[in-house]
Formats: sequence, C-alpha cells, structure tokens
Amino acid sequence: KAMCSDKLQTALLVAGYFVYLLVGAAVFQALERTAEKQEKMAAAQMKEAFLQSFTQLTVEEMEQFMKNLTEAIQNGVYPVGNESQFEESNWDFSNSFFFAGTVVSTIGYGTLHPKTAGGQIFCVFFALFGIPLNIVFLHRVGKMLSLLCKKLGKFLYEKGMRKKKIKFLTLLFFLATGILVFLCLPSVFFQITEGWSYSEGIYFAFITLSTIGFGDYVVGKQSDRKYFSYYRVLVAIWILFGLAWIALLFNL
Repeated sequence: KAMCSDKLQTALLVAGYFVYLLVGAAVFQALERTAEKQEKMAAAQMKEAFLQSFTQLTVEEMEQFMKNLTEAIQNGVYPVGNESQFEESNWDFSNSFFFAGTVVSTIGYGTLHPKTAGGQIFCVFFALFGIPLNIVFLHRVGKMLSLLCKKLGKFLYEKGMRKKKIKFLTLLFFLATGILVFLCLPSVFFQITEGWSYSEGIYFAFITLSTIGFGDYVVGKQSDRKYFSYYRVLVAIWILFGLAWIALLFNL
C-alpha cells in the first residue's frame, strides 16, 4: 500500500508539474504575443523610414536609429528579411513553454523575457510558486533514480562485491550514463539542428544544466534556420530531467 501511495504521489506530482508549465506557457503567450507584434510593426516602420531617407540623415538621426535598432534587438525583435517575420513569434506555445521551464529552473537566459506589465507581474507569481514546485519535482525524480541505484547496488552485493566498491561503481555508472545521455548525445543533436560545433554544443549543455545560463548560446534563435514544431519544448524537457540527474549526483 505504501509503495502504491508513493507511486500515486509521484504520478500526481509529475502531472501537476507539467500542467503548471503548460498553463504558464499559455498565459505568457496570451499576455506577450500582441505586444511583440506591435514591436515588430514599429521596427518594420523604422526600417522603411530609414531606407527612404538614409542619404539625408543627420548624425543625430543616425544615432537615434541605432538606439531604436538596439532596443528592438534587446526586446527580441530582429528587423531583417521581409514581412514573413510577422508570421513567426517569439511567444508561440513552444517558446512560451521553454521560457516557463527556464523560469522555474532559474536558468534565465535573458534572451526572452516578458515586456508587458501583465506578463511581468504574472512572471513574479509564476516563479514564486514554480521554483519551489521545481525543487520538489527534482527531489522526487532524484529519489526515483536513487531507487535504481539501490537496486543496482543490491544486485552487485549479491554477486559478492564489497560495499565501498559498489558505491564507487554505482556513482561511476550514473555519472557516465548521465554524461552520455544529457551532455554527449544532446550536443550531437544541437550540432545538427543549430549548426554549432560539437564543442559549442557541449558548452551550451553544461552552461544550461549547471543553471549558469549566460544566454550567449540559446536554442531556436537563428532566423536563417528552420526548426521543427515543439523543438524548444523537447529541449525544456531535456533541461528538467538533466537537472534531476544533477540532483541525483549530489545525492550520491
């Protein structure tokens, strides 16, 4: 009964955790998408005005143009290409879910952030409850992985292996497996999808899973590459389980 209750609690926690992220993603998308569209329109108008009068611009006007361009880029609007950019949004559901995951995991790349008053206030409360929920989720997943460690240790003990050696081999096994699953293989995936070098993929994976999150490398941000739907959702799920693996290593 205790085991069934524990499994039920784990299932409810995992389900609740992902529902929380899904609801957060939907709210961020609803709050930020319209404001982003207005920013894109303003950037396009600025670009059009510049193209029409760039031969007659004064130094002050050029300085103002550069200031507006810098602000647009900081807000995630890149005024390059044609009008097709208006069809793509930084706040589609995939990006919103990815953002929600980086908030509760405290990575915070800084390349995508809410700009409306409603989005910023919601982000405060979303993080206020989401960060503790994330800690509980990681603890529970780490606990489940610890049970696998115990089973492996028990198997090796029954084979006549000494306890100290079992502890060392268990740690080595989960360390090597985690490095392969959460660092090495994803880096190949990022190399193919993002066009990065393999070392850049390793760098991004480590900076992300260590929650440093510089923001110099972020997935799905290159305007000249086509990404499949829910690409960033998969990356967000990789981050969450990668953090659980890190938590397991600390427990071991």
